[in-house]
Amino acid sequence: MFHAGDTGFLLICTALVFLMTPALSFFYGGLARRKNVLNTMMSSLFITGIATALWIAVGYSLSFSGDTGGVIGNLDAAGLAGLEGESPYAPGVPQYAFVAFQMMFAIITPALITGAVAERMKFKALFLFVILWSVIVYYPLAHMVWGDGGFLREIGSVDFAGGNVVHISSGISGLLLVLFLGKRRGYPAIDSRPHNIPFVLLGAALLWFGWFGFNAGSALGANELAAHALMTTFVSAACALLSWMVLDVARTGKPTAVGAATGMVAGLVAITPGAGFVPVWAAMIIGAAVSPICYFAIAFVKRKLKYDDALDAFGCHGIGGIWGGIATGLFAVKEINPAARWNGLVFGETGLFSAQVLSILVTIVVAVAGTLVCVGIVRIFTKLRVTERDEKVGLDMAEHGESAYPSFNGMD
Repeated sequence: MFHAGDTGFLLICTALVFLMTPALSFFYGGLARRKNVLNTMMSSLFITGIATALWIAVGYSLSFSGDTGGVIGNLDAAGLAGLEGESPYAPGVPQYAFVAFQMMFAIITPALITGAVAERMKFKALFLFVILWSVIVYYPLAHMVWGDGGFLREIGSVDFAGGNVVHISSGISGLLLVLFLGKRRGYPAIDSRPHNIPFVLLGAALLWFGWFGFNAGSALGANELAAHALMTTFVSAACALLSWMVLDVARTGKPTAVGAATGMVAGLVAITPGAGFVPVWAAMIIGAAVSPICYFAIAFVKRKLKYDDALDAFGCHGIGGIWGGIATGLFAVKEINPAARWNGLVFGETGLFSAQVLSILVTIVVAVAGTLVCVGIVRIFTKLRVTERDEKVGLDMAEHGESAYPSFNGMD
């Protein structure tokens, strides 16, 4: 028998998570240069089409139907065949509601990767890469972490809303793609300051709003756990925003809008795996700590190692996701969510912390190996990178034949 309240709640959360992908396009688009804003935004938005078609065809089935060696599902539910009645993953909720909710995760995850490779990857290559990456990396990880019989689920690791599945996987894959593509023309001497900071703030605010569906919705019901996840999500983002502002003032003497927005997103990333497992006071620590961790990765490690993570997808999502997974192993409490077999390390138990570290390592291995395979296949059909001329002209005109600001005559 269906529960109207839980069903309605999950449908609303599904819509909120969908909003996150257009929000991400504004966030990334504002950070890009003028001549690449449309390409940067399209790189997120086109995924709403291809990821949806893939999810219906095979994605949901490979992620949540059956189990094959603890690594991936099967094709019994391909095309959503036979999905009637309530979901085995969300009792009292129609299967289609759960399918739709999880589909939104499958959409936004590959979109996160595009921030790392912005302003130089061929759109055709990105299109093919997203298809392959979804099948080779995302669906197996979704099954291993969340699916019945999944390997990482069976060893006792927990990931409430996608620290491993969404953020670490996309961040690591983005970093590897950056190494294959190389640096943007003239990097780091080029002026790569954000061209539209109001876009950045708009995207960040909408991401924060949508993240309530992302995390609270992962409780899969209108219940106390959902309220708890909403609260930890808000608190972590708020504390991360504040701590990034402090870092900005300490380093430059002024708090920046882009820094505040970046810190807020990092706080949301860090709390995602533990939103439904850690106390609210721990969310404050997780959020406050993620900003200096990501700040160091973006401002110092990237500069030292000289890789061109254009919009800091790895620095924010990869590093923030790793911290969030470790922090869940530190602060999780079984009384909050009995899905955790053990309390966190700060409470004297080691089981969960060990499982979290192992799950992070497995996620990194899967992301690296899968990305290598995807790149190898894409290269058979097309080059990864646009020509030097196209990069100079800008990807808006070169790849799409459009200009975001046709009346603008200034310098990019």
